[in-house]
Formats: sequence, C-alpha cells, structure tokens
Amino acid sequence: MIAFVFNLLLAIAWVTVTGSASLHNFVFGFLLAALALAVIREPFGGRGYLRRTRLVLSLIALFLKELSLSAWKVTLTVLSPDMKLKPGIFAFPLTVTSDFEITLLANLITLTPGTLSVDVSTDRRTLYVHALDCSDPEATKRGIASGFERKIMEAFR
Repeated sequence: MIAFVFNLLLAIAWVTVTGSASLHNFVFGFLLAALALAVIREPFGGRGYLRRTRLVLSLIALFLKELSLSAWKVTLTVLSPDMKLKPGIFAFPLTVTSDFEITLLANLITLTPGTLSVDVSTDRRTLYVHALDCSDPEATKRGIASGFERKIMEAFR
C-alpha cells in the first residue's frame, strides 16, 4: 500500500515538474514511477509491487464498470412509468477484516448508485446495506462478495 501511494506521489510530482496536468501525462508519470520502483526493487519495487499495482488497477476498473452499470439501471428504473421497487436493508457478512478493507468496501458500495452502506456491526463481521431494489438480496450479496470484496482481498492482502 505504501508503495502504491509513493508511486502516486511520484506521478503527481511528474505532472508538476512537466507542467502538463493531462490524464495522459499523469498515466505516463505513473508508469515511469512504477518502472523506477521496479528497478530499485528494495523496499518498494519487485514483482510484488507491480502485481499489487495491477490488482489495484483491476479494482478501480471493476468499480468504474459497476458504477456505469448501476447508474444505467437506476436511470432506467427512475424513467420507467411503473417503478416496481422493493427497497430494503440487508446484512452482508464480511470476509474482509481490517479497518481499511471494511472502509474501502463500504465506500465502494455507497458510491455505487442504488446502494448505500448504513452501518457496520460492533463485532465488524456484518455490513448493513440499503438497496434501492432489494427484491433479491442473496444475488446482491453474491455480487458484492465475488466483486468488490474479492478484488479488495486480492489487492490488499
């Protein structure tokens, strides 16, 4: 995690030094920083760092995909003349354990249209989620577990 943040800081430094704040320049700076860290190897670089970077980018890509799909579904639901909604709250059993992982999962769920993280149980084993359409909470639970939660565990463990 520290190496990824360090890489982001190096990419921001690259953008600052070059004076071009375009997305392409930032991505180039990020890749240049990743290459530099891979060459250094200790303590940041090496195969583990590049693998983790790829997994974090995979998590970001999944979030963007889910964001787009959920936004589209909510838009269709709102624009439909017969909004057949069944809103509700369901309990999601957590597999992630650290505060960082739980917070990241809760935020990814909240940022996805149609769902909202409500609370975490005191024993940190259950996340309560409100869904705009809770007609099939088991499918939603499976989707979260096989999507966001699995990607978080792959990237940060």
